[in-house]
Amino acid sequence: MNRSLRIIYMGTPEFAVEPLRAIVAAGYKVLSVITAPDKPAGRGQKIQFSPVKEFALAQGIPVLQPANLKAPAFIEELQHINANLMVVVAFRMLPEVVWQMPEYGTLNLHASLLPQYRGAAPINHAIINGETETGLTTFFIEKEIDTGQIILARKIAILPSDDAGALHDRMMVEGGDLMLETLKMIETGNINPQSQEQVIQQIKTLYPAPKIFKEHCKINWANSGRQIHNLIRGLSPFPGAFSVLLSEGTSRQVKIFRTSYQVEPTDMAPGFIETDQKHQLSVITADGRICIEELQLEGKKRMGIAEFLRGVRIPAGSRFEV
Repeated sequence: MNRSLRIIYMGTPEFAVEPLRAIVAAGYKVLSVITAPDKPAGRGQKIQFSPVKEFALAQGIPVLQPANLKAPAFIEELQHINANLMVVVAFRMLPEVVWQMPEYGTLNLHASLLPQYRGAAPINHAIINGETETGLTTFFIEKEIDTGQIILARKIAILPSDDAGALHDRMMVEGGDLMLETLKMIETGNINPQSQEQVIQQIKTLYPAPKIFKEHCKINWANSGRQIHNLIRGLSPFPGAFSVLLSEGTSRQVKIFRTSYQVEPTDMAPGFIETDQKHQLSVITADGRICIEELQLEGKKRMGIAEFLRGVRIPAGSRFEV
């Protein structure tokens, strides 16, 4: 069997560009790209295209940007395009009338080894939870989010040096390769999807990956150094873990991007700061200390700890809010 694929591609952020690039480079027919509507960004509030839209336009691929995925006019336009496969990477949840439309189904690329880390932020949560391995999964979309039958999965190591940004970039490239493998299987009809329910039966604990909000980013210094270090890694560079610096009667928010940690006995309360005022600043935790290497004071640029200490005095008794 040799199916001729006619593809509609749906995606918005940078993560979705690499699989689209791979699909186009391999010569597949991408009839249209669907992405989020343009929106103003930055201080000047200039209209900004999504990364996927920028790539599609450069390739001469028609772009649709529906505000409402259930709108009759949009549904009619999809039917007119007459694709036989839809590919979704980092996009919104689709209505059933859309994902059921193509002859060969609608497939999704997800940044975890499903059924683990279903949800909007799988890369962040895997690092926050201290995982040493994650992966990518292609699967057919079904009614419940991230629950469809698995087509292919690929394991990816999480390195001790990885933060969410570094892991994202590696997985983005791997995602293009996995997408091409998946399309070849669909193209030839050589495909045997696996139910996620079968996989769940072999798993002791199922971890979710819900969207991350600001309240999830605040550091609790009463936790262990390992927990705090992983939270900071998992939220770096975006949205960024933060704490409130309490010093000489003032309180200022600080985002922390890079740390190391030490486990050692201490009599000091969590959150208290030790510094030589030159090259080193550490914060007491439940079981030792976190050494801050890179941070950003509100209203300032991101900087290394030595540069920070050159411009900010940290008097004795200063602490981070617990």
